[in-house]
Parts: sequence; structure tokens; C-alpha cells
Amino acid sequence: MALGATVLLIVGLGAVLTSPRWVLTRLDWLAADSVRFTAALVALALVRPLLAWPTTLIAVVVGYGWGLRGLPVALALIALTSVPPFLLAGRSAGGGRVATAGARAVDATGDLRGVIVSRLLPAPSDVVSVGIGLSGVPLRAFLVGTTVGELPWAFAGVVAGGSIQRVLRKGLRAVIEPQLILAAAIAALLLLAGPAYRQLRGPEPR
Repeated sequence: MALGATVLLIVGLGAVLTSPRWVLTRLDWLAADSVRFTAALVALALVRPLLAWPTTLIAVVVGYGWGLRGLPVALALIALTSVPPFLLAGRSAGGGRVATAGARAVDATGDLRGVIVSRLLPAPSDVVSVGIGLSGVPLRAFLVGTTVGELPWAFAGVVAGGSIQRVLRKGLRAVIEPQLILAAAIAALLLLAGPAYRQLRGPEPR
């Protein structure tokens, strides 16, 4: 319990005392050297959970340096940076109510489908990672589901990286358009349609 409180305190301080803008205003210098840019991306993915920065920041930085061809890299780094909160939640689940509810939801949808749907919803990435970790999803399903479910958000971030001045003006929230949120919500509902129908229909007669 003390360890969890300490981690939350550190994350909270990081979110208050730091800002993604610090990275965004230094992209010219970072992108001027390919080795430096690659190292900065890896470092960003590693420290991002501690600073409670949005995962979209990674996609924006990748988009600035490499454009759309960097989309696979952005997805891989987003999946990587989502692992620490997932593992931390998994180790501290303890079978509480949240963990039990999450496990029931995963049983209804399946591990992979459940992760994809969770990622498609416009919720903070680390909150989603913690929720998935509490539900007992295996790491492999988490990584694959995160990569697939984060695709629309990563694509939007990479595209936004090409117009960095707009992002600096309006913030990372400007990356996600309402149309994208609607499309992702529809995709999530379609993925849930099958499991929801089976739950309503009940078990097959013998």
C-alpha cells in the first residue's frame, strides 16, 4: 500500500511540475540528428508513465520526425510505454471489486477484444492500462490489443506532428478530432455487438 501511494505521489508531482510542451518546443533540435532523435523517442517512451503524459505525445513526436512512415514505430512505443502501469496494476489487484468487475467484462468479451475496445474509447491511456491490468489480461493480449486499439489515436498524432505549430497553439487535445472519437466509438460498439448478443441470448440449449 505504501509503495503504491509513493508511486502515485511521484506520478502526480511529475504531471504538475512537467509539461509535454517542453518536448514539443525542442523537436527541431531533436530531429536534426537521427541517432539523437531515436534515442529521445526511446527515452520518452520510458519516462512517459512517470510523468503522466499522454501517449499521443509519442505519436506527435514520431510524426514530426518521420511522418506517416513512422506510424509502426509510434504504435510499438505506445504499447511499450503502456506496460509499466499495466504490470503495476496487475501485481496490486488483490481480487478487489474493480478487479472482479474487470475480470467479468473480459470473460464476456475475450481478452484481445476487451483490450481493443478499451483502447478505442477516448479515455486516458494510463487509466485504461491500469483497468486492464486489474482484470487479469495476459501480457501478450495486452500488447496486441493495445497496438490495434491505439491505431486511430496514433494515426491522428502522427498526422498532427506534421503541423506542430497547431499542436503548440492548442495543445495535445487538438490532435483528436470529434469525428475520430465518433468513428472509434462506433468501432468499439461493433466489436461489442457479438458478445452482447450472446449474453442476452443466454447459453445454448443442450
